[in-house]
Amino acid sequence: MTGFLGNAWLWVKAAHVIFVIFWMAGLFILPRYLVHHQEALGDAAQARAWAEREGKLRRIILTPSLIIVWVLGLALSANLGLFEGGAGLGWLHAKLLLVLLLSGYHGWAVGYARKLASGNARLTAKQLRLANEIPAIFVALIVILAVVRPF
Repeated sequence: MTGFLGNAWLWVKAAHVIFVIFWMAGLFILPRYLVHHQEALGDAAQARAWAEREGKLRRIILTPSLIIVWVLGLALSANLGLFEGGAGLGWLHAKLLLVLLLSGYHGWAVGYARKLASGNARLTAKQLRLANEIPAIFVALIVILAVVRPF
């Protein structure tokens, strides 16, 4: 397969997978940070330290990885012919929907971190731990769609 990416498509695909791993690592750890941050609210110095960690995670790993994943993913999708009405790409449509939903989760988690830092939001530690499972479920489904291509 070459498409408009030519022989570079394998490099683009490899970079896409690398940044997906970075993004998922950040999404797996952020809700754990939020649990610790919430538990540290009684100690202003500890709460501030957790807010700083969350901010660094967001600025250094989460948001840049999300942007790169989307840019490279859309390039790979275009290379497959998704935007030319490519037939047999139902698996890719489903994958893109799941990535869009996962991006929404990313936005929620980052927003909750900001609210928590300002003292305006509170979920229970159990709810945050349950929220931590969402990325794992989504990434499993996305990998199945990308590898098996069931439809």
